[in-house]
Amino acid sequence: MSPLVLALIAGAVVGLALGALGGGGSVLAVPALIYLLGFTPAAATTAGLIIVTATSLTALYAHARTGGVRWKTGALFAATGLLPAAAAGAAASRLPQTVLTGAFAAIAALAAVTMLRPGRAATGPAAGGARLTKAAGSGAGLGALTGLLGVGGGFLAVPALVTLLAFEMQAAVGTSLLVISANSLASLATRGATTAGIDWAVIGPFTGAALLGARDGKRLAAKATGTVLQRVFAAVLLTVAAFMLTDALT
Repeated sequence: MSPLVLALIAGAVVGLALGALGGGGSVLAVPALIYLLGFTPAAATTAGLIIVTATSLTALYAHARTGGVRWKTGALFAATGLLPAAAAGAAASRLPQTVLTGAFAAIAALAAVTMLRPGRAATGPAAGGARLTKAAGSGAGLGALTGLLGVGGGFLAVPALVTLLAFEMQAAVGTSLLVISANSLASLATRGATTAGIDWAVIGPFTGAALLGARDGKRLAAKATGTVLQRVFAAVLLTVAAFMLTDALT
């Protein structure tokens, strides 16, 4: 099967996951780029950032049109992640390939466990300085994750906004897209050397298919229960994590 066809199929699956679950699709993008399209882990994380940036900005625009983004709070949350994202993005190309693969496998497993855990209703934001400290720590951690592994981290950002800042789900999803977009752009800015080797003939169709697949994912979400979708996606992520961890250790 040609790389172009594989890119279109993989992009559609990633977009479908993003549209159906509101996050997590980028965790599938990097393994697809490595194992289906032959990218090195470093190049795959950079390409993943390009895909994450394009899809996040597009989705952010859609949420902004319906008033689903809290710009001021999102900007403050994102600000703490910009420097970690840039630093991690610069460091990623210097790390051993096995380290990147192993770290990504761990994050994929974490995403799966997060999706399998029963949802907990927000009990209200933490008070005063504790809330600000936790929010700042979450923002910095998310920025580092985005920069190092090329994932958006929506599966971590949304729960943080709901739990720490008592956002309703719609506002949390929309605001997380602002945070993810900012972190992705900051990381890409430090990866000039690695973007030079990106195969745009593959990444372009991959990204386009992801954007189109996200539309179908939204329709799928309206027909199937969120619990079923999350469990299926979590099973896929656990399989991917196990495969990548085995690959890193052998």
